[in-house]
Amino acid sequence: MTVGPGDLGGSIAAARRDAGLTQDECAARAGLHRSALAKIETGARRVEAMELARLADALEMRIEWFFDEAPASVVSRRSAADPGEPSPRIDRVVERVARETMFLQSVGVGLELPETPGLAVPGTPEEAEAAAAQVRRLLGYDESEPALRLTDRAAAIGLLAFSLELGEHGADGASILLAAGGVAVVNGSRPLGRRRLTLAHELGHYVFADEYSTDWNVADSDAARDESLMDRFARAVLLPEHALRDRWRSDEPTRTPAVLVASEYRVDMSTLARRLTELELAPSSQADEIRASRTRRADIVEHALVVPTDLAPPDLPSAYVKAVLKAYTSEEVTAARALDLLLGTWNEDDLPELPLLPAEAVWSFVS
Repeated sequence: MTVGPGDLGGSIAAARRDAGLTQDECAARAGLHRSALAKIETGARRVEAMELARLADALEMRIEWFFDEAPASVVSRRSAADPGEPSPRIDRVVERVARETMFLQSVGVGLELPETPGLAVPGTPEEAEAAAAQVRRLLGYDESEPALRLTDRAAAIGLLAFSLELGEHGADGASILLAAGGVAVVNGSRPLGRRRLTLAHELGHYVFADEYSTDWNVADSDAARDESLMDRFARAVLLPEHALRDRWRSDEPTRTPAVLVASEYRVDMSTLARRLTELELAPSSQADEIRASRTRRADIVEHALVVPTDLAPPDLPSAYVKAVLKAYTSEEVTAARALDLLLGTWNEDDLPELPLLPAEAVWSFVS
């Protein structure tokens, strides 16, 4: 496919707006005059190869993305957005991991993902509970056990989850549905319980075949109805009703049981309190007490609690990492490209040694 100056210029302009940069800011980063960038964006001036490389660096993207169509769900999202509205950082990160996942799928290194289950979107709290129970079964959990190794279980049904540092002011998470499977990004700057709640929430968007989602606050009690039901789904995945009804006694002292349940199911106290309230297992006064509780170091020692590290950033799904290493050892990508695919979380010394070619292989290059 031949890309004309106007098409390329339009791609550059769209990427600049997504990054929230003015022409002056983008030109300064790329070492160009603003007038030159303005002409490039309109197609009035051709862009040189080195200029394009500098623009890609300035916009934190790969050169080929100026030419390649974005995932269909990203295109739909952009079409629905206000013209010129910059994308949040998490949107650009999740688009990157979507593109990199699609690249690895295209080179055939074992990253084939199943399609989304495509469940019906819940319209009531009861339907959200039923959907959570169904998804827990799909993930291989019984009706009471904690949702441990959730990243691996999610990958088994097609969702690759990445946990990356995006700052305390960034969104909680985002997800994109691919032609097969999907990807999610969790803001690793959040505490453990919030990270797990975010992953369960993005899992909901995936299993209900939501093309694209950006979630700023998965713990927002004033969320719109659809998101409120998605939050209910996420809490039900992490804290199954059967387990809480079997274990919780509202007439007993609150703090120690709350510490033990929150630790075992790896949720924060706010999530536990809200879950107990919506299941009518705890009065509001007890829920307030739970929210005010904190797991202390003494609790960890006294009750031999495990301090988990789920989704501690940077955390990349093992299936994705294995695919990158296979692409590297089979020489589908260079070391530099492998490190790029690993999102800068590895050093070159971390990569495996490439297999040595047999001596007779030299003839394949000269014959």
